Amino acid sequence: MRTAAFSTKAYDRRFLQNANADHRHELGFFDARLDRTTVALVEGFEAVCVFVNDTLDADVIHELAAKGVKAIALRCAGYNNVDLVAAEAAGIAVLRVPAYSPHAVAEFSVGLLLALDRNIPRACARVRENNFALDGLIGRDLSSRIVGVVGTGRIGALVARILKAGFGCDVIAHDLVPDAALVALGVRYVDREALFAQAEVISLHCPLTPESRHLINADTLALARPGVVIVNTSRGALIDTAALIAALKTRHVGGVALDVYEQEGDLFVEDLSSEIIDDDVFQRLLTFPNVLVTGHQAFLTEEALTAIAETTLSGLSALEAGQSPPNLVTTDRRVPR
Repeated sequence: MRTAAFSTKAYDRRFLQNANADHRHELGFFDARLDRTTVALVEGFEAVCVFVNDTLDADVIHELAAKGVKAIALRCAGYNNVDLVAAEAAGIAVLRVPAYSPHAVAEFSVGLLLALDRNIPRACARVRENNFALDGLIGRDLSSRIVGVVGTGRIGALVARILKAGFGCDVIAHDLVPDAALVALGVRYVDREALFAQAEVISLHCPLTPESRHLINADTLALARPGVVIVNTSRGALIDTAALIAALKTRHVGGVALDVYEQEGDLFVEDLSSEIIDDDVFQRLLTFPNVLVTGHQAFLTEEALTAIAETTLSGLSALEAGQSPPNLVTTDRRVPR
């Protein structure tokens, strides 16, 4: 298939080209994101390959169909940025990568928690200035703390296992479908309100749906224990950032580690070091000493990028051969796990 790959960086191109040796698709790479202003670039292509911040609403999909595009291949698990109803009506297949490397995101989530809890970034910055004082760097043990995991799909289940078996945390969880293996390990499933009320640490690993949007908001934060620590490596819009900032200002929230942000589309994965950032909410978030933010890199391992490229191109190869790929998304399966 002639495939236009959008939002590509050097690493995307390298891993896609390596995987394509076994598939022989004709790949065209674009730095730009796919949206209404760039959809003209797909002229002559049969498929588009996109990432989390590309926009595939009804208008874009209508234009894709008019230009003969037959497939949308997402280099990610979530597909909240795709109008599935419009794609189905246009006869455009939608593919995703359901399990590129859950270990990559799970391990990064725990790494963020440790870095925040033990003040590692602050300590590193001090040492670079030859300041070896330990004042202000007191952390807490993870062992025996109550950690609430929201969403126990592939990634969330791994986080729960790492924290339960590896660190000796008391792990509670919330999910529509409890994981029997986690229950056998000693993880307790509770309703969402109980999780917010009990957890000392809350780690988010659920997809973004209309129901989960702003899962962390003023009301749910009011339920949380004073000093709660929140980790989010899932989707930025799970958190109402304004409500989070208000809770940080009152010291009700004791720390936040984020790899995603609800308005990250104009910021993350770009070098804006010479630019003025006009997102006042994001800039205010960065002023807190107990907030750690990374730029959507939790997935970024060699293993994950290899799996993403292979799954993406294998799905396109299956479509080209007239087969139904296992990573096909339909309107009756909207919540990735």
